[in-house]
Amino acid sequence: MKIVCIIQARMGSSRLPGKVMKNVNEQVLIDLLLNRLSYSVNLNQLVVATTTNKEDDHLVNYLSAKGVLVYRGSSENVLRRYYECATEVKADIVVRITGDCPLIDPQLVDEIISKFIANKVEYISNTISPTFPDGLDVEVFSFNALQYAFKNATTDYEREHVTPFLKNSKNITKINIKTLEDYSHFRWTVDERIDLDVISEILKLFNYPYTFTWREVIEHPDYNQIAQRNMHIKRNEGSALSNGQKLWKRAKHVIPGGNMLLSKRPEMFLPEHWPSYFSKANGCSVWDLDNNHYIDVSIMGIGTNLLGYGHPKVDEAVTKCIQNGNMSTLNCPEEVLLAERLVELHPWSEMVRFARTGGEANAIAVRIARAASGKSGVAICGYHGWHDWYLAANLNEKNGLNTHLLPGLEPNGVPEELSGSVQAFEYNDLPALRKLISTEHIGVVVMEVMRNHNPTDNFLEQVRDICTQNGIVLIFDECTSGFRENFGGLHLKFGVEPDLAMFGKALGNGYAVTAVIGRREVMEYAQGSFISSTFWTERIGSVAALATLNVMQDTESWNVVSKLGERIKENWDSIAKQNKIIIKQSGLRALASFNFDKDNLVRKTFFIQEMLDRNYLASNSFYASLAHSEDVLQGYFDAVDAVFGKISKFDNHDEILSQLRGPVCHKGFRRLN
Repeated sequence: MKIVCIIQARMGSSRLPGKVMKNVNEQVLIDLLLNRLSYSVNLNQLVVATTTNKEDDHLVNYLSAKGVLVYRGSSENVLRRYYECATEVKADIVVRITGDCPLIDPQLVDEIISKFIANKVEYISNTISPTFPDGLDVEVFSFNALQYAFKNATTDYEREHVTPFLKNSKNITKINIKTLEDYSHFRWTVDERIDLDVISEILKLFNYPYTFTWREVIEHPDYNQIAQRNMHIKRNEGSALSNGQKLWKRAKHVIPGGNMLLSKRPEMFLPEHWPSYFSKANGCSVWDLDNNHYIDVSIMGIGTNLLGYGHPKVDEAVTKCIQNGNMSTLNCPEEVLLAERLVELHPWSEMVRFARTGGEANAIAVRIARAASGKSGVAICGYHGWHDWYLAANLNEKNGLNTHLLPGLEPNGVPEELSGSVQAFEYNDLPALRKLISTEHIGVVVMEVMRNHNPTDNFLEQVRDICTQNGIVLIFDECTSGFRENFGGLHLKFGVEPDLAMFGKALGNGYAVTAVIGRREVMEYAQGSFISSTFWTERIGSVAALATLNVMQDTESWNVVSKLGERIKENWDSIAKQNKIIIKQSGLRALASFNFDKDNLVRKTFFIQEMLDRNYLASNSFYASLAHSEDVLQGYFDAVDAVFGKISKFDNHDEILSQLRGPVCHKGFRRLN
């Protein structure tokens, strides 16, 4: 009777890549594991089962050089890998150990093998109802049982995790080994960097060659303090987490805040369950890293993809551009063509500068406007990016920006000397603007034409008059609003001309391009300052923008998305009323959003959770695009009706909170790491 321990290991861990080859206290993790297993009395053979992926070549070469037997098989079907490995080494009994459990106890392994033989069962483990520390998982099963699972397992989960079929099959005799006291809250497995630290600290409690037993660790007087460091990680979290969530946990270790855009953090939608990352996107369809297909009925790339993801005419133009060369010592002609096109659409303007992001466009425009007005003071209304000049509004009044999209923005790192240079006023609040201007240091007004509410009492016209009378440069930030209600800036609809205007987001349908347009007498001040960047001259942005404008014009996209948005708002209202829910709507038609009248964040989180279960990427905002077909809308409305119906049945805050599978979503800015 041949008893073989098959150790499952690979380099491609989604949470901690290459973990089995990580060093801890001058020990390679896989060496530590193999060394401890070598003290087992009952094992006849050790073999490491890894994948045929190229990334595992390093592991194979390392182990082979040490004389360790290695078998290579499927990366996805680990059950197949185990079966083929067991077949090749002619195992009668298989002991399954995973490579991320470096403190596996050989005495415990021997004990479980002995009980397997004595009880004449087909499967035995300490994992069915775990009481041992996480990282001491031992599974023992007969080759016949493994073969039965291989031939009968049907789900991806059963094939990926090897033994779920055995655990759940009524045809397999099985025993679970337990301790008298529950130690399952202790964590000795390695999935994250903090786990490596815990293993390191445990090893420091003992002397090499680390033959200590698991009970010696538990009973050590210094262990409890060490244990606290990773106890917050849930047992078997890896099997429960999506690949997107696993990658997000990794991201927060190496990227401050986890990503480049606050609005895309999973915590803003569905903490611990949002798919987080995409593998591909087309139309209004998005596929995550697990190849789950979702319909995007939320913010469509933060408002960038008005034509839908991967519009063929735009992508065709970009592909041709790449084939011909994106960057050169010479300038690209398309930037001239795009500048002429934007001036043509906005007859009041005469000159254009390009950038790649909305924040850059805002910084350029404010620099030019300050130079033109001769004054440094800026009055703002709305959201205008991340730069020092904008965040300076929170230096003199910590919550000055709270009503301008994101509450809680901290001006850390912004020079204190900028205090008072930027001050905020509310939309439609002319007295507040006049009060700021009365200080006589305001030379620039930067504002969104409209975001959540319509202008009242000729608000925009009066702002224009105030600026003209006081020699103030008026900037309209159209990065979000542009091309949604009309072909060009929203200000054209209201008949109010600024001195400068900025466009972004929809302009390139997902490709990075922004524009600052303006009157010649103001724009010429760009020549008296230093405003220059290498990658503002790349070709893709201008090419994409020209193609996007052509598609917009051919389809009259602004009319399409406005009508879609109108219909969305109407249906939200009627569905809410049918389910006796009160919601408050806001935003442009094509950028519609709503809030619940009570427990908004809790209800919003539940809404996102339930819509995700129905394969919709949905939030309380819907940015309409050409890709949102009639079928998509009808399916979406049916899903909203079902979820609103569920929400209506909850009587209080605690009831709906109990239905959430994770934390409540974030409202504004919150530090994550």
